[in-house]
Amino acid sequence: MSEKIENNIKVMEADIHSDESVSLLSELSRSLNLITGNSGEASFSVNDMEDEKSTFVIAKNGNKPAGCGAIRRIDDSTAELKRMYAKEKGKGIGSFILNFLENKAGEFGYSRLICETRKINTGACSFYMRNGFCIIPNYGKYQGRVDAVCFEKRIK
Repeated sequence: MSEKIENNIKVMEADIHSDESVSLLSELSRSLNLITGNSGEASFSVNDMEDEKSTFVIAKNGNKPAGCGAIRRIDDSTAELKRMYAKEKGKGIGSFILNFLENKAGEFGYSRLICETRKINTGACSFYMRNGFCIIPNYGKYQGRVDAVCFEKRIK
């Protein structure tokens, strides 16, 4: 398992079934439900993390859980960013998690990351744009969904 530490924030690969991971994922689901009216749980399976080219990470601020994120394999060149969450906004935790996952995706041999969020989740949309993602046509199950917006970032 790898980890990265900066400004008292540590991001590390984690067992998705650990108490900290489960707690962060539950907080994310509640937060998304408040913002979008949907928890997003139906679009993610913990079983996806069993793939050798998928990973789940948590961030800690000191010893306190501060956020999470994951990448899962779509194909040999593409990973999908999933379950991105930072408990506190404006502290760089989300960007730190994203940077860690981008590096991990590169190690796995992926050349691009894709993700989806709801248009109403303007904070997430702004976050992805600030971090070098571009809007792309909706992919997969999001095709034809006017409430969804999909993003892509080339990482190699």
